[in-house]
Amino acid sequence: MKFIVGVTGASGAVYAERLLRELLLGNHEVKLLITDTAKDIMAYELDFKLKEKQNEAQKQLREWMGLDFADERLEYIEISDLNSSICSGSYKVDGMIIIPCSMATLAAVKSGMSSNLLERAADVTLKERRPLIVVPRETPLNEIHLKNMLSLHRAGAFIVPAVPGFYHRPESIDDLVCFVVGRVFDVLGLEHNLYRRWNT
Repeated sequence: MKFIVGVTGASGAVYAERLLRELLLGNHEVKLLITDTAKDIMAYELDFKLKEKQNEAQKQLREWMGLDFADERLEYIEISDLNSSICSGSYKVDGMIIIPCSMATLAAVKSGMSSNLLERAADVTLKERRPLIVVPRETPLNEIHLKNMLSLHRAGAFIVPAVPGFYHRPESIDDLVCFVVGRVFDVLGLEHNLYRRWNT
């Protein structure tokens, strides 16, 4: 299957890292979009500083994910590239995940703004009635955040907050991250063993 993954400027870059690894492990194709603020957060939270040039960044990302340079399952696309194929609904993908999703990006998608490729791809995903999953990490939430999430839900998006459960008895941060990523996989209908389900 083929997915678009958008990474935005909210804390929680580790969720994006785990999601990418699991999708690639499952042999899925990923079109990856990263905002400038997300790049700064990845450098701070993951000690991963993305190179500036697109081809160097793509090579770096593939190496980070343990892929060969020529492995086309992971394609990094700059969010300024509004001529990308994913700008069009005629380019078929199986869904899009924005993880973590900042409140600014959530508001832009809810409003139908398309000021960059990530927002445009989300808009296309909604209009084509494909699964759009947003993973907000903000807390606490104000009335504007809640209204925007409700509007986006009503427009067809799935809101999957980065709120881990504890019934699987997590023993590490990775267990907590895997729970959230597993819930994203659940929404996409993808099989996984990322967490132990309730009462199993």
